[in-house]
Amino acid sequence: MDNLLTGIIGSKTRIKLLIRLFFNPNTRSYLRELSKEFNVSTNAVREELNQLTKTKLLKSHKNGRQVFYMANTNHALFPELKSMVSKVMGIDQVIDGIVNRLGALERAYLIDDYAKGKDTGIIDLLLVGDIDQYHLNDLSRKTERYTKRKIRSLVMNRDEFKEYSSKLENQPHLLIWESKNN
Repeated sequence: MDNLLTGIIGSKTRIKLLIRLFFNPNTRSYLRELSKEFNVSTNAVREELNQLTKTKLLKSHKNGRQVFYMANTNHALFPELKSMVSKVMGIDQVIDGIVNRLGALERAYLIDDYAKGKDTGIIDLLLVGDIDQYHLNDLSRKTERYTKRKIRSLVMNRDEFKEYSSKLENQPHLLIWESKNN
């Protein structure tokens, strides 16, 4: 996990928490879920959650016996941390390349694990528009080398997307780019 954040933040668990909760600020997670996902002790995760909550970078709320944590979008550092996390995950490079080279892109969604803030090594994208498939494949290969992550793309035209949109609501998704012409 050598990346931009490892030179700034010493705790790998804290880096994983920032990526998990700041990439998609709508994500909320609880202690045992995070401990299992990161494969570290609940005490290690609890310590980091307490530190991030104490500095008000995270908010928490109790639901029954579980305490859920989420990014504090009102914190002064939120925009910068979110931007840093996006750079670490390589999403900024993916979007820049897509927008500049792929034709008439209308929307781009991050779906599944990355939409939940889980860095699994596979970036799943849903691209809507008239996309140049040759350039998409070329861009994906180049970006995969840079980000060290696999990119899987699902390309749809506007009509196909209209049919698919009800299914999209039932899976994790995050709109990451939209044409101003829509």
